[in-house]
Amino acid sequence: MPYITISKNNFFNNLDIITHQTKSKDKIALVLKDNAYGHGLCEMAKMAQEYGITKAVVRLESEARDVYDYFEYILVLSDLPTKADSKIRYTINDISQIEKFPKGTKVELKVNSGMNRNGIDQGELKEAFSKIEEASLELEALFTHHSSADELGDIYEMQKDNFKKIKEEALLLADAFHIKQLRFHECNSAALFREKSFNDDMARVGIAAYGCLELAMPNSEVERLKPVLSLYAKKISSRELNPGDFVGYSATYRAKKEEYVTNYDYGYGDGFLRACSNSYITPEGIELVGRISMDNSSFLTQKEELCIFCDAREVAKYAGTISYEILTSLKPILERRVV
Repeated sequence: MPYITISKNNFFNNLDIITHQTKSKDKIALVLKDNAYGHGLCEMAKMAQEYGITKAVVRLESEARDVYDYFEYILVLSDLPTKADSKIRYTINDISQIEKFPKGTKVELKVNSGMNRNGIDQGELKEAFSKIEEASLELEALFTHHSSADELGDIYEMQKDNFKKIKEEALLLADAFHIKQLRFHECNSAALFREKSFNDDMARVGIAAYGCLELAMPNSEVERLKPVLSLYAKKISSRELNPGDFVGYSATYRAKKEEYVTNYDYGYGDGFLRACSNSYITPEGIELVGRISMDNSSFLTQKEELCIFCDAREVAKYAGTISYEILTSLKPILERRVV
């Protein structure tokens, strides 16, 4: 089986840089959804606890239960609670969801600041506060999500301005509804590194912690982030090719000279995107030939073990996608070794 290595040194390096941005470990909420962006949910939760991270963000209640013992605060982004819990907070993504939450649930209200995906509109704020009170829920925070913090243009500033107005109205409503303290957060990884003076209650940090953040604008701190995940595959078989011999499904590669090809136990069934076929080159400069198949891929080498990649951003370039897709495509069945 192919396997994944997780670099603790690189992860802690990234958390050091993020802590410098937030000015406190307590303001870091590590995003662990989708198997910690493919890195391994419990593996990353355990290391985060060791570093001193006390907050986590997940997609599902089941993920929250899996990492429950590692954190003091867990925010669930996209799931309804089965019961109220003192440690887990649940996101209200739409005003119609409020009546579905059990009494006493700690909730955070997501507000649409211009991405137009999830979240209530600003015009629904008062109604939402009223419904939350009627449902006997405990409102702790408001937050939003940026669509374009990693890109140039005016959308990021537009969303920031919108959320500023939302916060102002929410504070007035908090007084009217006798909510003693209301927290706010809006920064994802990209937004955090665009801020010159971060002052939110927390930042939801995902791709930066895993070392694959990319910004359209230069940033010396981002350049110091290091990829945490590397992937290795093992040799299944080797053979010598003669000029004219084909490799793989549909015979898309033809040898131009005598050369050795080795088949490795890593294919699209494991998360190796088929779009990399006949184009990808490993960090050691070894060429992939033929089409990637479900459980196999072929390279012009005879190595017993091959580093397929050590930076998901590089694979993403060959596949015409983003590092997020490369990482989250990695199947949970793959062994993850913390090194």
